[in-house]
Amino acid sequence: MNGASSPSGFAASVLASLRRYRLKPGTRLGLAVSGGADSVALLRVLLELRGELGIVLSVLHFNHTLRGDESEADHAFVNSLASQNSLPFQDFRGDVARRAHENSLSIETAAREARYEFFWSLIEAGHLDKVATAHTLDDQAETVLMRLIRGTGTRGLGGIHPELAGPSGHKSGQTSRGSIIRPFLHIRRREIESYLAGLSQPWREDSSNQDLYPTRNRVRKLLIPLLEREFNEEIREHLADFADIAQAEEDYLDRESRRCLGTKPLQMNELQALPLALRRRVVRLAAPEGLALEFAHVEAILEVVAEATRSANLPSGWAFRREGGLARFVPPEAHSGAARGLPEAITGTLRLPVPGEVCDPGTGRRFRASRILLAEAPAGYNPEHLYAPQALPSELVVRTWRFGDRYWPAHTKAPKKLKELFQVKKIAGELRATWPVMVAEGAAAEEEVVWMQGFAAPARLRPGADDREAIWLQELVG
Repeated sequence: MNGASSPSGFAASVLASLRRYRLKPGTRLGLAVSGGADSVALLRVLLELRGELGIVLSVLHFNHTLRGDESEADHAFVNSLASQNSLPFQDFRGDVARRAHENSLSIETAAREARYEFFWSLIEAGHLDKVATAHTLDDQAETVLMRLIRGTGTRGLGGIHPELAGPSGHKSGQTSRGSIIRPFLHIRRREIESYLAGLSQPWREDSSNQDLYPTRNRVRKLLIPLLEREFNEEIREHLADFADIAQAEEDYLDRESRRCLGTKPLQMNELQALPLALRRRVVRLAAPEGLALEFAHVEAILEVVAEATRSANLPSGWAFRREGGLARFVPPEAHSGAARGLPEAITGTLRLPVPGEVCDPGTGRRFRASRILLAEAPAGYNPEHLYAPQALPSELVVRTWRFGDRYWPAHTKAPKKLKELFQVKKIAGELRATWPVMVAEGAAAEEEVVWMQGFAAPARLRPGADDREAIWLQELVG
């Protein structure tokens, strides 16, 4: 890397990065400044370089309102920093915690979405041409590693891209003229702190970064230091290099997949003749807008293409069906079982309080979590379907099952894919498409299926000998 600890060396490294974005004289560049070391360094080094680049700077600050007085102090610090350097200051505040709850998002995801909506709104309103964020090489390494752990494809392994083009079509139907750039992606966090120390420039520390509950913090503070210490001290640089390679290959394969797809319907023989990598990508490209396909869904579709099965169940009630030499995505209403007296797929996800009840407004299906006294248990329940109250969270997510879901019913040695359990129970395909499950959400939006209609509760979640109460999970009929 080219970065150095002295301000002049650091600035030269950033300047080389900025040259790649071809910033024209007069470009109005908004700097996303949180108050942390990375974003403060972004502001200071762009002040140093703006004369040579001929750009116009302003400071942007999004207040997530997550840390009370500390968030307000961050806001005041950034406002003061902008004022000291005679820069325009534009701010916005949002209730990120509420957004996360209402949309079933992690705090990190909700915060990122809110920030970027703010940035794009300024670009689309014509106030800015571009926005710069202070993502570093360390952020890149953390992102790639997190996605590897969670499971991802080449697109995810590309991590944070150096430039993010504006969203298209949500206002005028045209692609946004602006972009978000990341000129620090080649720079280590320790270089940034050294640069600020050389300027005697203070910054704000986010106390939430010390909390080891968020996955990113555990990756940053525990996993990467372990990998550096025990395996490779340059793991961060290698992960960042890997992201660069993945981005380039993803761009090429995406163009090739679009060429293969064209504008005609999916021909199964043509799709089957493609290399596996292109088959998977063409399937994703052909999917209707808004239909999020995970790896297991794509594999199920390819089984249909290979004529191993006739149809595949997909999220949100969609299906993929083979009809002669063609295959197509079938919308929920086209294969709904309501007209035949069968249940309909749950529309989206439902939040079930424990104890409590929830009704799906789209289908009328109702689900209940009842607290019962074991000594006075009501008639009509199966003891194998009871749960220990302390084994469940205060809220469960109710949804239709998805490919890749696993469940660990009692009397089995390990979790099994729901597809296998359907086969064991000989559950008809038209019923499988609408089968409900209840999910407990964990850290980093990880999900565990804790209830599956018609199956015994996992042994580890059942009431113990000393429990006097239990939770009865059920779908209400009638």
